[in-house]
Amino acid sequence: MTAPTTTRARAFRGTHTAGRSPEELRELVSHVGAELELAPAEHIIEWAVATFGDRFCVTSSMADAVLADIASRVAPGIDVVFLDTGYHFAETIGTADAVGATMDVNLIPITPVQSVAEQDAEYGAELFRRDPDLCCALRKVQPLHDALQDYDAWATGLRRAETHHRIIAPVVGWDAKKAKVKVSPLARWTHDDVEKYVAEHGVLVNPLVYDGFPSIGCAPCTRRVAPGEDPRSGRWAGTHKTECGIHS
Repeated sequence: MTAPTTTRARAFRGTHTAGRSPEELRELVSHVGAELELAPAEHIIEWAVATFGDRFCVTSSMADAVLADIASRVAPGIDVVFLDTGYHFAETIGTADAVGATMDVNLIPITPVQSVAEQDAEYGAELFRRDPDLCCALRKVQPLHDALQDYDAWATGLRRAETHHRIIAPVVGWDAKKAKVKVSPLARWTHDDVEKYVAEHGVLVNPLVYDGFPSIGCAPCTRRVAPGEDPRSGRWAGTHKTECGIHS
């Protein structure tokens, strides 16, 4: 695999080059997916940066900065997209701010079209309680879809060990809904792998992780998890919902 030879720090997203067609991207995935399945996370990101250049970005929920840290070591100045839903815990916003201030990345906060107040005015207050799927669609799924229009490929911190829905998640796959290449460099990582990397590299971690929130989403839809509970049981507790829609 060829590593990138130049840094890609950019102040503005408007400098993106022309992208490949969806057909070209799908064809690319069909050839490289199996080859990269067992590759280290660093090599997977190296391949993505070398292949897509400035049309590749990393996304982060800011539960931790592991993926952003790895990407910044491979490609200083890389775009890191953060979805600011308007409902985040203060600790999550603080983690995002710290990542932008201390790491060699181009942090790009993305916000929904409507503010929380505007959404309340149109759909009624606390939509997240009455229709969490619609709330996630408005504040997460659609904003990310729009933000990725400047990219051919995006990286996510998704791990197969997180939920049974993610067990077969490919390291490099085709995201048909977004018509993008979806790269999951940490797909094969366990929780222990994450903790080991954090300890070895001193990576930023959202303080809520150490306060009973192993999986962190929007504040109104996330509760603490008791010892022995499924780590994601605090997400949309009391409902059948297990995913926001970004990965499903």
